[in-house]
Amino acid sequence: MDLQSLVAIAMVVTAVALLMIGFPVALTLAGVALIFVAIGDVLGVMAPSLLGALPQRIFGVMTNEVLLAIPLFVFMGVMLERSRVAEDLLEAMGRLFGALRGGLAVAVVIVGVLLAAAKGIVGATTVTMGLIVLPTMLRHGYDKRLAAGTVAATATLAQIFPPATVLVLLGDQMSNAYQAAQLAQGNFAPQSVTVADLFAGAIVPAFGLVALYLVFLIGVAIVAPKSSPAIPPDPDAPRGLALARRTLAVLVAPILLIVAVLGSILGGLATPTEAAAVGAFGAMLLAARPDPRAWVPWLVLIAVVIAALRFVSERGFDPRGLLAGDPVALVPAALLVVAAALLLQPVLRVHRENYLVPVLARTAEVTSMIFLILIGATLFSLVFRGLGGDDLVHRALADLPGGTAGALLTVMLAIFLLGFVMDAFEIIFVVVPIVAPALLQLPGVDPVWLAVMIALNLQTSYIHPPLGPTLFFLRGVAPKEITTAHIYVGAIPFVLIQLLALVGLWLVPGLATWLPGILYLG
Repeated sequence: MDLQSLVAIAMVVTAVALLMIGFPVALTLAGVALIFVAIGDVLGVMAPSLLGALPQRIFGVMTNEVLLAIPLFVFMGVMLERSRVAEDLLEAMGRLFGALRGGLAVAVVIVGVLLAAAKGIVGATTVTMGLIVLPTMLRHGYDKRLAAGTVAATATLAQIFPPATVLVLLGDQMSNAYQAAQLAQGNFAPQSVTVADLFAGAIVPAFGLVALYLVFLIGVAIVAPKSSPAIPPDPDAPRGLALARRTLAVLVAPILLIVAVLGSILGGLATPTEAAAVGAFGAMLLAARPDPRAWVPWLVLIAVVIAALRFVSERGFDPRGLLAGDPVALVPAALLVVAAALLLQPVLRVHRENYLVPVLARTAEVTSMIFLILIGATLFSLVFRGLGGDDLVHRALADLPGGTAGALLTVMLAIFLLGFVMDAFEIIFVVVPIVAPALLQLPGVDPVWLAVMIALNLQTSYIHPPLGPTLFFLRGVAPKEITTAHIYVGAIPFVLIQLLALVGLWLVPGLATWLPGILYLG
């Protein structure tokens, strides 16, 4: 092994060691990269002039339209955390399934799926469900370990269900890696993989994981009925048609939001960024708590706005036509003005309720953290490539016994173990750019399948003890009678279920590639 390769390996080892000690991620990545630029220059294995490409790379990150979806999805998740959507869903689902043994746990999983698809942020979902669901499950006699594990596992569904922020970031990184892999193979007209591909690819595996959760919870209810008892009937609770009407009313709003965001992306009507903007406004609308009877006028209004925008995009729009009274210009402009005035109402209402400013502050905080890590990772990957790290990784993975399967197993095991000490964002920004181009050059590796495999693996890292972030979020909001041991022990069966789902996805790649193939390849 030559000196340049040894320096590249030392750079990665140093960064991982400092992260394990607890140094800030973004500063560690950038600082280690700069130190090894100096070391590489002294040893004659790297030219510092390579850093001249850094400003252009950072500019590319900050102007990336795909990454613009991140603050919008974060805003959507934080705003929904302020609304009462989770409380209403849990109440309705609890009444629907609570009369059955294990029914409340089933209701929690269903609510978790809806919140995951609506929020896309693990932390927000964990805090919401920990505050609302855990006390309810304990009050009805659920085993503390089962209750804690169910809430933790269900909250992490926001990591794999679109529009998960992890999938957005993975989509951007995987697109770069896939193009780099094709260029390395001599294909100078490379294909691309998009965030929409990953959203479509994650849907079937995500629902498969939910099915495994439900089978486990139903099995526990049968084998150990005392751990998940039925909820005693409430004589004052609505029943029959009244219960169905109440459940439908609660489900309409979040399902409409999910359909508007995911449906527009998967249907090719909007980019992830445009759909994220729709979701952000929809979250404000839900937080404003409009009268349910007002949903029909809102839907009509949205349809009119879409029609007006389509009319303008197809016919063109000349502002000078407004002065001449041209109806081709006047009608769409009038519709958009009226729509803007009406759409301003929920914004003003959430501002009056003191929701808007705290949500914007939290969104800015989370977004700044993500982009600062991304900039540090950009510098780190640039220096790593300058030290010949790409070729080193490709040779190492290609020479492993077992060929493609051996390389994939090694990478997946490394990501799983790194999940004990590194956050999912850190792994995406540090590990994926290093290993993905090499893996995608191996025969039989589909980029969408690989990305969904990594996403499912990263989801596992969120709940496996001792350092899963979800466990810490839950520990912070759990009732006093729930100990750390309860949370850790309760999470273990769900970690095993997620590993089982990961093995299933490995053996049946079509679970991730089938739906994108139907939607985008005909």
